[in-house]
Amino acid sequence: MDSFGNTWAIVLAGGDGTRLQSLTTNLNGVPVPKQYCSIWDGPSLIEGALERATAVAPLRRICAVVASAHRRWWSTSLGFLPNENVIVQPRNRGTGIGILLSLLCVHKRDPFANIVLMPADHYLQDESTMALSLRGVADLAAADTGAVYLLGANPSGSDPNLGYVVPAEVQPDGSSSVATFVEKPSMTELPALLEQGALVNVFIVAGSVGALLGLYQASYAHLVDAFDEVIARSHEAPNHGPLFDAYEGLAPLDFSQDILQHNVPSLRVVPVPPCGWFDLGTPERVAQLLKQPAPKSLAAPGRAASLSPLSLSTQWLGRE
Repeated sequence: MDSFGNTWAIVLAGGDGTRLQSLTTNLNGVPVPKQYCSIWDGPSLIEGALERATAVAPLRRICAVVASAHRRWWSTSLGFLPNENVIVQPRNRGTGIGILLSLLCVHKRDPFANIVLMPADHYLQDESTMALSLRGVADLAAADTGAVYLLGANPSGSDPNLGYVVPAEVQPDGSSSVATFVEKPSMTELPALLEQGALVNVFIVAGSVGALLGLYQASYAHLVDAFDEVIARSHEAPNHGPLFDAYEGLAPLDFSQDILQHNVPSLRVVPVPPCGWFDLGTPERVAQLLKQPAPKSLAAPGRAASLSPLSLSTQWLGRE
């Protein structure tokens, strides 16, 4: 099944990146959200994610979830997207809220949408391998509109700051049901998960818009109803007015910890072949990436030899 024409890609780019603020500064010393920063003077992370999204969706169906406070950075970099595809959050209230808002915006425009969610703060050394995995998981989600599919990578170490998915029974479509999903396990939990063959959740999620919204129903149906009402009262993408009021007093919601972790029966996991995936959520992971050789197309003479944790702030520069 070729799902390209019916698939929407939603790039999540609303985070503040506070853990990397000491590294993600521009030449004037101003902190820049990491998704608007680049590695080895290449494209910014959000530019890479938007390019990645073209593997599964046409441009008219690619959306980005951004923060109002970051307008100075995204107003230029997202200029090629249709205006209604730039979904602006008044404040960062966690991935759970940002994803809910984007799902309801897409649902309003396309109630039968097939959706692939992807973050804007990851780095890949092999984009072609990931593109094949993205197309594969999008097709699986289009064929089974009741399940939610996760991409999982083989762990390269023991990092308790990631999410881990233990596969269970292999399904007829080649995916596996999920025995356990644990977001940020303790150091006492992690060895047992790895022993069971856990995959790292790369936070790329595919499903019908109905299946994805269904993940919220058990515990957060009131939020779905409240946001749905706000969007119904808006004449265009809800970037102003009632939405700002709706965000007042909202508690943060984490999609992995608060949503996925409590909906294991609905989940399927699909392994991703090795593709040089890096989650750049911590300075340690940035350091790990920068120890790798720079891509030939981006490497400058002598640069790889000079990389060290002390030089990260000069190797990773925000771009305005």
